[in-house]
Amino acid sequence: MSPTLYTSAIKDVQFGSSVKIVEPVNIYGCTIGDACFVGPFVEIQKDVIIGHRTKIQSHSFICELVNIGDDCFIGHGVMFINDLFAKGGPARGDKTLWKSTRIGNQVSIGSNATILPVTICDNVVIGAGAVVTKDIHQPGVYAGNPAKKIK
Repeated sequence: MSPTLYTSAIKDVQFGSSVKIVEPVNIYGCTIGDACFVGPFVEIQKDVIIGHRTKIQSHSFICELVNIGDDCFIGHGVMFINDLFAKGGPARGDKTLWKSTRIGNQVSIGSNATILPVTICDNVVIGAGAVVTKDIHQPGVYAGNPAKKIK
């Protein structure tokens, strides 16, 4: 028996000027601002908004309901989450259970960080491997699991 095959693609994307993308990627139904960079093996889902001059490194996953500001850096393998398993397991198509994430301007997120549905203010650094579980309202450096302000 043969599997059903799907092809990664760039589909229905609103691009700003001077955007650079390294394929393969799976990017659909989103908006990417001017002078952005997207590395290989990245998925950006529908209704995501990426601000101007933001860099997204390889193997990152940006799910629906994420808004990333201007001049941000998303390191390798960063995972954004929109389903908190509110009913003890995956929402299984019930998008009303999903939550949104808002990343401010000039935010740098280190490799392999996990970002739950939160709001992060401007001028924040998230350390590599951090797990952000709560809103961040003050600029600074945050690290750990759960992420806490360290500087």
